[in-house]
Amino acid sequence: MEIALEITAGIIVVLVIILLLFEFRIRRPDHLVLYESKGRIFLRKGLIYPRHFSLLINRITYPIQITVEATTQGNLAIRVKLVGSVTLSPDHFQALIRVGGWNENAVTRATDEVQVILQELVKEYSESVEIRALSSGKLLDYLNEHAAGIAGKFGVEIITLAIQSLEPVDPDIVEALRQQEQARLLEQTEQVKQQARLTAAKIKSVTDEEIAQLEQNLVLKKAELKQAVLEKEAQLSKQSLSDELARNRMRLAFEIEELEALKNSPELLMLTPQAARLAEASQNMKNARTVISLTPQEASTGNDLLKLFQELLQKAIDARKEAKQE
Repeated sequence: MEIALEITAGIIVVLVIILLLFEFRIRRPDHLVLYESKGRIFLRKGLIYPRHFSLLINRITYPIQITVEATTQGNLAIRVKLVGSVTLSPDHFQALIRVGGWNENAVTRATDEVQVILQELVKEYSESVEIRALSSGKLLDYLNEHAAGIAGKFGVEIITLAIQSLEPVDPDIVEALRQQEQARLLEQTEQVKQQARLTAAKIKSVTDEEIAQLEQNLVLKKAELKQAVLEKEAQLSKQSLSDELARNRMRLAFEIEELEALKNSPELLMLTPQAARLAEASQNMKNARTVISLTPQEASTGNDLLKLFQELLQKAIDARKEAKQE
């Protein structure tokens, strides 16, 4: 009996182990595990999960490539090719399951719905603009602006989106647009060239004005320096004249003092060079007249000095005669 119980218990343990190995799995890093509780979808964060009570979804990006045939204003057909990638949004699992169902391919189904929405947005935008105003940049801005709510509606979010090509279907329209673009570029190039010439002319004019102003300033500076030199020379000439005048005044004052001394002491005339020459001439020639030459400085003493000299000379002659008579 005990052996039978042990066998039964062993069988139960083996069955439990087999059941656990069959039901539970270890989550891979590139997978997300979802489960449902009370009508809500949640994410399992543990490493081990029961596979029959969970939904396993790959955490990868899904590429998209769309070719859209649309028309612009004037009913001109265009072809737009979009490329990009999407992935599941970790904050909108409920919307993902609602669109893609409880299935491992839920993200793929949601991606198909996103491609349909993008096609409708391309057609909506192209129908509102002329073909000449249609551009890849403006269309891409429009798609990014209106695709912001896709994650909340479909449970996936757009990672990248780009316009691979955008061109009219009719080749004649393509050629016409090419020619218009070429003409526009040539016109812009010519405008740039003319603007460059105008700018160069303005720069040259401004440069010439600055050079003329600098040259004028240089001339004025030279004139100022020359005027300063002339003023300095005038000051030096004035100073030299003042010094010469001061020396003449000192010489005149000295001569006046000398004249006054001779007036007060006539006998000093005998000490002058003229008196010495006169005395020498009187000794050699008794009846000769002695001519006394005076320098311009000596002539400035005037007639007074001559009279004094004559009086003194007469006194000296009289005194000599008296001495000889004795």
